Amino acid sequence: MDLKSTLLVVGGSACCFKLLNTVIRFLPTPELARNKSWKWRNISTSLAHSSLTGAWAVVCFYIQPHMVEDLISSQSLLSHSLVAVSTGYFIHDFLDVALNQSFKRSREVLLHHSLVLSCFSLSVTSRLYVGYAVVSLLVEINSVFLHIRQLLLLSGRRNILGTYVALLVFRVCTLAWMTRWLAAHTERVPRYALTMGTVGLSLISIMNVVLFYRLLRADVLPIREKRMAREI
Repeated sequence: MDLKSTLLVVGGSACCFKLLNTVIRFLPTPELARNKSWKWRNISTSLAHSSLTGAWAVVCFYIQPHMVEDLISSQSLLSHSLVAVSTGYFIHDFLDVALNQSFKRSREVLLHHSLVLSCFSLSVTSRLYVGYAVVSLLVEINSVFLHIRQLLLLSGRRNILGTYVALLVFRVCTLAWMTRWLAAHTERVPRYALTMGTVGLSLISIMNVVLFYRLLRADVLPIREKRMAREI
């Protein structure tokens, strides 16, 4: 795709996710989640993005396995389109969160989206590092479980095991591999791209540690406290 076509895909993607978010407004919502209808719509839209892009990333590497050998210049129409579509989603979600949540509650999400948009914008416009961006979208497989967990909690239910297994495999391992790859290819990556990637990975890794702690605090610590209470 040329630059004009790429921008059309990005803009079309943002509009499609906005449309999906609007359609969800008219779909049945669990009774317990009705007082948090915006959050339900936002997470449902995010679940659709994670399901789509996580599966799409796997397909990209299945069809073009040699892309792993050259994450800088190797690409295809399928992989480039994936990054463009995902860029459109992050634009939509950045605006959705910024307009509907206070900055204090949304600053982590806005920081994360800003980092992703910076890296993905470089990738889709320069047609470089597309493979690296596709690797990062494997993390969305874990996001599927996180979003399902959030929706279950909003509807008064709970799912624990799948979230932690997916977090370890698709988030921790993927980001560790990305960090290792970046460190091994510092001589091939321009300074501006290396700085962007290093800062982005560092901040997102810190966010993941915080995420893991919050999951433990929400899921494991209450169970431990109940056991201790029974023993007293």
